[in-house]
Amino acid sequence: MSDVDAIVVGAGVVGLAVARALARSGRSVVVLESQGLIGSETSSRNSEVIHSGIYYPTGSLKAQLCVDGRKRLYAFCDAHGVAYSRCGKLIVASDESEIAAIEALASKGAANGVDDLAWFSAREAQAIEPALRCVAALHAPSTGILDSHGYMLALQGDAEADGATIAFETPFVEARVEDDGIAVQTGGAEPMRLTTAALVNCAGLFASRVAGAIAGLDPAHAPATLYAKGNYFALQGRAPFRKLIYPAPHAHGLGVHLTFDLGGQSRFGPDVEWIDAIDYSVDAGRCAGFYDAIRRYWPGLPDDSLTAAYSGIRAKIGGPSAPAADFRIDGPETHGVPGLVNLFGIESPGLTSSLAIAELVVKRLE
Repeated sequence: MSDVDAIVVGAGVVGLAVARALARSGRSVVVLESQGLIGSETSSRNSEVIHSGIYYPTGSLKAQLCVDGRKRLYAFCDAHGVAYSRCGKLIVASDESEIAAIEALASKGAANGVDDLAWFSAREAQAIEPALRCVAALHAPSTGILDSHGYMLALQGDAEADGATIAFETPFVEARVEDDGIAVQTGGAEPMRLTTAALVNCAGLFASRVAGAIAGLDPAHAPATLYAKGNYFALQGRAPFRKLIYPAPHAHGLGVHLTFDLGGQSRFGPDVEWIDAIDYSVDAGRCAGFYDAIRRYWPGLPDDSLTAAYSGIRAKIGGPSAPAADFRIDGPETHGVPGLVNLFGIESPGLTSSLAIAELVVKRLE
């Protein structure tokens, strides 16, 4: 008999959503978190955007889980009093050469089930946002922003109300697949060995490391995780925009876009900086490239108005020359290990998709 029905590795937004879903299904759940608080890595270092679901290949996990997750997320925020704003966003073509790419986004979004997109001419876009310069824009009204920490606290509260326990400062060390379950060894000040019927690897940036430390899992099912840092710069003062402003996307990101938090603080980012080790410092020298990118759609950006803010790191399972990879949510049907689910490459739109990801994980275990 196992010590616990399920162990979740990582108390980021996806790990908390998974723990909540497992606890709600009647399982006893322990979450292993190496840090002393929830969401201290990727989950607290992003744009806090609720994505609509237009960027991802039709039929991909990213497309399906983003559209489903966005609907679930708004409903969750309403039910739990989590602050958000359904502010919408404009994806802009700064010149004629970008129109085709944004038209393709509109078609992809429609195919993904995003049914509220609207095409704006330059005059229509500028009637809403007079400071904007563009030749055309795609309006995505279901895009929003939220208090990501408030959301994670609500997930934690639900999970704990249903009996889940979060073990802080308790890193995962290794695991072994046994005949009657999975034995997990933890570290920290009080190391322990727990047996479990289900192990869910939601370790984000460290998911490949965790998977590689599971004896009994074929190493072929543990892809390398690569790190793509995204730097953010904050605007001194308020930007003259009511909606989020995004440029045409590129291969490994959505471009340097304008977002703001619920207090109105404007920030720009992220860019893409491939790194070999986790490092959250922001190089102020990268700011010059931000001015050039932003002025393509906001020519009125004042000189010397940007300051280094923070950075986040995307967990990538494809390198700089590879197309953007889909989420990988590998259950027993993939690797043959009963009770094990590994999540790899959970980058954007992971926050938006988190509740839908959690439901899929429960299904994979069943």
